[in-house]
Amino acid sequence: MLFDDVPFPERFARAAAAGFDAVEYLFPYEHDPAELRRLLDENGLRQDLFNLPAGDFARGERGLAVDPSRREEFAEGVERALRYADALGCRKVNCLVGLRLGDVDRVDQYECLVENLRAATGVLGEAGIVLHVEMLNPIETPGFFLDSMEVTRRVLDDVGPGLSFQCDVYHLQRTQGNLVPTIRSVADRIGHVQIADAPDRHEPGTGEIDYRFVLSELEAAGYDGCVGLEYRPLGRTEDGLGWIEQFGYRLPGRA
Repeated sequence: MLFDDVPFPERFARAAAAGFDAVEYLFPYEHDPAELRRLLDENGLRQDLFNLPAGDFARGERGLAVDPSRREEFAEGVERALRYADALGCRKVNCLVGLRLGDVDRVDQYECLVENLRAATGVLGEAGIVLHVEMLNPIETPGFFLDSMEVTRRVLDDVGPGLSFQCDVYHLQRTQGNLVPTIRSVADRIGHVQIADAPDRHEPGTGEIDYRFVLSELEAAGYDGCVGLEYRPLGRTEDGLGWIEQFGYRLPGRA
């Protein structure tokens, strides 16, 4: 979502020049893995995370894991993601689980989801890759299967410790708020964090979330991984990064 004023391959150099040492993006699959690896290496970057194949994203699909008729397609997507993760040196993959289906009982969808995720954590875990799931807010993605922390916690428990939670603070705020107690309640399962301010999904400091407090609480809860900036910049990406130093942080590439 950052550096979106230039074609995708040019964003790697822009990210490195801005001071980032790691990147994430939704999907790598339209690009040759060797070319992506070259872009990472040339710019001194590390691939921190990307998503499993999620169906026809442009036409509104948001994952395959809850669809019993697409189990084989989901499994093939896991294998494809594994090949990309190996090529890119990426150790974290996120699963968008999919939408509720009007012609399939919700219990059947849930059972399919748990079975698919258990199988995927096994395949990816053998390669040292941690699978994550993410809750999306029902305002922007109506019908998404994981649309509450109640259901998300149940999935984490039923799949087991091999599955981690991708904590998108923006989606959490727009779904239920109560950010810090919720983060504390699932802190031992958080494997990745993404942020944007609410309600307009711009830079921290432009909305209602007190990110100084939230980020300090994440650190206090023991999270020491990357924080993905999944927001829509109000202007040129580099012009909107000042909040990082204002909040007491520093990009790795900044002196």
